[in-house]
Amino acid sequence: MAEDLKKMYRTIMEDHFPDSLCIRFGDQELKYRKRSWKFPDPKTGELIEKGLRYGENPGQEAALYELIGGNLTLGDCRFIDPNSGLVSAIREEDMLQEGKHPGKTNLTDLDNGLNILKYLMGKPAAVILKHNNPCGAAYGKTLADAYYRANRADRIAAFGGCLVLNRPLDKETAELVSQNYLEVVAAPDYEEGALDLLKKRANLRIIQVRKIDRLTDFLSRRFVDFKSLIDGGLIVQQSPLNRVLEAKDLKLAETVSSGKTYKIRREPTPGEMEDLLFGWFIEQGVTSNSVLYVKDGCTVGIGTGEQDRVGVAEIAVYKAYQKYADALCHERYQMSYKELELAIEKGNRPREQQEEIDAETRAVNGGLKGAAMVSDAFFPFRDGVDVGLRQGISAVVQPGGSMRDWEVIEACNEANATMVFTGQRAFKH
Repeated sequence: MAEDLKKMYRTIMEDHFPDSLCIRFGDQELKYRKRSWKFPDPKTGELIEKGLRYGENPGQEAALYELIGGNLTLGDCRFIDPNSGLVSAIREEDMLQEGKHPGKTNLTDLDNGLNILKYLMGKPAAVILKHNNPCGAAYGKTLADAYYRANRADRIAAFGGCLVLNRPLDKETAELVSQNYLEVVAAPDYEEGALDLLKKRANLRIIQVRKIDRLTDFLSRRFVDFKSLIDGGLIVQQSPLNRVLEAKDLKLAETVSSGKTYKIRREPTPGEMEDLLFGWFIEQGVTSNSVLYVKDGCTVGIGTGEQDRVGVAEIAVYKAYQKYADALCHERYQMSYKELELAIEKGNRPREQQEEIDAETRAVNGGLKGAAMVSDAFFPFRDGVDVGLRQGISAVVQPGGSMRDWEVIEACNEANATMVFTGQRAFKH
């Protein structure tokens, strides 16, 4: 059974989807073409042409389509024009190394990485994704610094992930990247010597996305978002547009309840404002219900896809502690925290090593002291924000709009924390 599954993972499936696709909206039509790539057959060496490896799982046929014709305007919304492709327009020459041939999840991770990076183009930045969520994201003084910080934020989850960079990948960054196991590396270009280092991993998919320098063009463009139902039905919606792009788009939290006005007493410092914006940008690529913590332009703990807000805030705290301890352990002993635990249980290492790491992690609350807390929707009660405040977070960004905004404001004022409202929810499902 296990061998059968391994074989399925290695198999590039045939797909029976048509070469072209047309979608009509009344008298308007969008035209798509199926994408495929030519590459040498690993067994025979002959040139063959295939599309996606498979869908979300082996055994699921899948196809990638690029928008190539037509246009769509509904109401006052003009949707993205044809021939604007990023991931859907990747060509053979952009696959600098085809690796195991891309599947659906490889490309959707890359797509969400670009979705996040479009807000981060002002500085060198790196995003590592897994299962269409960021594991770690960071700005850096250099690209190598950005990658190091993003990877350190969640080194364990980054294993087998998709790395997306917003600057040409240089040799210094490639040296760091080549030490880890990744499924995909994508960048706008690759400097001399970088590809040689990356190609030492034969299964790594190395992709050049030439239009990354034009990502900011996509900040104001909507696409048609389809959600398929199990009965074959569809829900069609506009893609979201994030209205928060700079500090002036955030408002100091204020509300009126029972005739009384409640206001946040302290404005964000410049550093806090940078983190509030950075965190809100990362939030655009995180599956809801979500809460995340960021500090100094780097993610600290990311909670995703939970049903209650206080629960996801607690999960993000737990992850912050775990990831901080693991980073310390790896830097000190070149092993994961779990490997250290096991070595101690077997009597191969002194328990003091773990106790020292735990003490250092607790001393900084897993890196959460002074961090910013980000929520994709309002806090229905103060218990959610209290989770972060107890860990020493100093700033909060959230949409606002709860009947109990007043008590969340009170909670922040009690802790001398600042809070801003976006006036906009950021659900992503």
